[in-house]
Amino acid sequence: MASAGPARLLHHGAENARFPVVFIPSLINPPQVLNLSESRSLLRHMAAAGHDAYLVDWGAPTAEDAKLGLDGHVTERLLPMLSTLRRPPILVGYCLGGSLALGAAAIRAFPAIATIASPWQFDGFPAADHDLIGSLWQGARAMCERIGYVPMEVLQSGFWAMDPARTIRKYAAFADAHAGSDAERAFLAVEDWANGGAPLTFAAGRDLFETFYAANDSGHGRWRIDGRVVNPDDLDCPSLSVVSTSDRIVPAAAGPRLREERSLSLGHVGMVVGGRAREMLWEPLSLWLSSHGG
Repeated sequence: MASAGPARLLHHGAENARFPVVFIPSLINPPQVLNLSESRSLLRHMAAAGHDAYLVDWGAPTAEDAKLGLDGHVTERLLPMLSTLRRPPILVGYCLGGSLALGAAAIRAFPAIATIASPWQFDGFPAADHDLIGSLWQGARAMCERIGYVPMEVLQSGFWAMDPARTIRKYAAFADAHAGSDAERAFLAVEDWANGGAPLTFAAGRDLFETFYAANDSGHGRWRIDGRVVNPDDLDCPSLSVVSTSDRIVPAAAGPRLREERSLSLGHVGMVVGGRAREMLWEPLSLWLSSHGG
């Protein structure tokens, strides 16, 4: 297990593949969504399929990390941990983790990269969502700067406000689930995950709300890490963008344009832990990784 600051790189597979595969979750909410339970685990599926799988756990930032932006999470957290592996890994990033994976690939060469429901083209978000997120940040920014971090509650309130009807449908479906069933256990595990997690550093929150959502620096080719522009068009390796037509958190139009694209009709969380995740995402992704040495 490698570490960099509070971040850790956790091993979930056997070293029997040509390239390790590192799964990078979002900074928002814990990494457990990729290893939710015995029956709802992308990581366990990949390990069982023979991939040398690793999971990034970003950990909880300290007071000294307030100035660590999204670029710093790449250069001071992610890349140092990846350097400890026996060879350069394939990167698979979920949500904001995919955006950070693209940042890492602008600095260092990797054999392949895949993103899952990752935001990149922020002009692809509906105008109403832009207005909602902008007003949320305007109201929270001063407090966040004063305390040095962005509390998880600030982010959660934005997600809930994007689609309040979904929350009602979600709990109505839970009421119909059989007690003790896998569906009930999965619902409770997802709710624990969605309502937990460490805060963002203030600088990372500012980058997310101002540099990405408001200015769309990533989509316009203006986001830089160590002086280098992060442009997916410059990737010199196989790349795959998995998006969903029913994702309200990261619409399909907001995903990066990579060499390959696959479109699903599952929700932002359902695509990785839902009842159809194995068929729709896990198995096709496993085949794609195998075809590129993972």
